[in-house]
Amino acid sequence: MSLGLLGKKLGMSRVFNEEAGSSIPVTVIDVAGNVFLQTKTADKDGYNAIQVGYGDQKEQRVNKPALGHVKKSGSGPKRLIREFRIADGETMPDISGEHPGAALFEVGQYVDVSGTTKGKGFQGAVKRHGFGGLKESHGSMMHRRTGAVGAGSWPGRIWKGQKMPGQEGFRNRTVQSLQIVQVRPEDGVILVSGAVPGPNGSHLTISPAIKRSNAAS
Repeated sequence: MSLGLLGKKLGMSRVFNEEAGSSIPVTVIDVAGNVFLQTKTADKDGYNAIQVGYGDQKEQRVNKPALGHVKKSGSGPKRLIREFRIADGETMPDISGEHPGAALFEVGQYVDVSGTTKGKGFQGAVKRHGFGGLKESHGSMMHRRTGAVGAGSWPGRIWKGQKMPGQEGFRNRTVQSLQIVQVRPEDGVILVSGAVPGPNGSHLTISPAIKRSNAAS
């Protein structure tokens, strides 16, 4: 199934595997409170998709069109709204009931997790791109600068894509093929192997992996 989850990063922990005698680093993701908002069909909208909302929001912080949209589904305003495309030939999920939440995924299943990375502000080329820097010897005044960035007498300009100082972080990123280590529907959380983008408290989108089998291992 192409349907996914929205959630919030709670932090990292570890799960012990007694059989292998090892520990698995995991990210704990809160997925409680997912609600179905809308079904989009190919006949009406040109594609098949399910719209999901997560995280309660104050009404005064939502404009009237958005507020009317969520109220059609009997829900309140949401902080995060995403669509999950349903592949052609795949059965459309029934959204008349409650969202399955954490129970949507199984232990061993692979997922892709998308989020916004930590913002680090304006940074130089050494921190942003890993430049080695220039001389540290006495008299040098070019320790952490970029060095020459021109292209000589021809073409006499900066090439597109030249690595330069600039905004570091705060970009949408996806980590692919992370495995579900534990599912805890009673707590409304799932434990995913490895690290995911963003700081604690940031919102995430969890969807079935597109590069690995979604069958439980």
